[in-house]
Amino acid sequence: MRWDKIRLRVTAALAAGLLAPIATASTSTAAETATEPATQAAAALPPGTPAAVNGQLKVCGLQLCNSAGKPIQLRGMSTHGIQWYSQCVKTASLDALANDWKADVLRISMYIQEGGYETNPRKFTDMVHGYIEEATKRGLYALVDWHQLTPGDPNANLSRAKTFFTEIAQRHKDKTNIIYDIANEPNNVGWDRVRSYAEQMIPVIRAQDSDGVVLVGTHGWGSLGISDGRDETDIVNNPVRATNFMYTFHFYAASHKTEYFNALTRAASKIPLFVTEFGTQTASGDGGNDFTNSQKYLDFLASKKISWTNWNFSDDSRSGAVFKPGTCSGSSFTGTAPLKPAGVWIRDRIRTADNFPTS
Repeated sequence: MRWDKIRLRVTAALAAGLLAPIATASTSTAAETATEPATQAAAALPPGTPAAVNGQLKVCGLQLCNSAGKPIQLRGMSTHGIQWYSQCVKTASLDALANDWKADVLRISMYIQEGGYETNPRKFTDMVHGYIEEATKRGLYALVDWHQLTPGDPNANLSRAKTFFTEIAQRHKDKTNIIYDIANEPNNVGWDRVRSYAEQMIPVIRAQDSDGVVLVGTHGWGSLGISDGRDETDIVNNPVRATNFMYTFHFYAASHKTEYFNALTRAASKIPLFVTEFGTQTASGDGGNDFTNSQKYLDFLASKKISWTNWNFSDDSRSGAVFKPGTCSGSSFTGTAPLKPAGVWIRDRIRTADNFPTS
């Protein structure tokens, strides 16, 4: 998420005490699970759920494939920053995401700066452990998002990333539902720097988890370089030297029109892609919804079986947060009553038959 200006407003809100606490004793949150002993047995994947049906994912050619080698498309939601909105990721909301929304994947958005990981690495690592276990209990894929944003060069957080992903991969290496996203939205940095970072980080994960799918954000805030005045040829001509690996693309339909869509369509025929973040509104995550352009994107992604997660699963005041303000303080998350227009729209898209293979 591009937080260049929004981040300042959120910081101000935190200082004024306007945002809800990340967890309270009266709410049953996934974060609470994270405080349990590291020796806790991993939950089994419930039969018939997306992660149970499809098993260990792998990249085959340009596609994300299941354990049988068949191309699939995952569809689901991204949390908001867990330092601000962990109260929206709890038993009732995750049950709704899995059982009412029929989602396949939960993207766990852990900011590095902006009051996130760097302020308390132990706390935030344990929170992510907990969310992975909660996703696993529901048969969802858990997409671990290293949400670096400012600074835009992911190398600035290289040491932190190595520490974090070593522990995450070591503990969860035997799970078949983990996806690693090692850099959210590189920005104001050349592709060569992002590529160098990826080629340093992938071996760190592979040393613990030999078969997990790894993702990395593309330059220009995940735009394949478009927002930085570049394009996908930077990547196509100088790809990351790795296997079982994909590139990420982000779009906000009310802001990102023809130039962005065309870059996506060109890139999709040359490199494996995963849309780890998109919204139906502007790049600020706010404003009016452009459902027409959003549908154009989703139709293309469906045609190519490119997986996606929508931003975001919270009750933030902006139009891009799916729940109405105040929803996360309660326990009612099913149906359309708690949802803003963007939430109603995206829930319907996730619930549409996903054409999963059965073997």
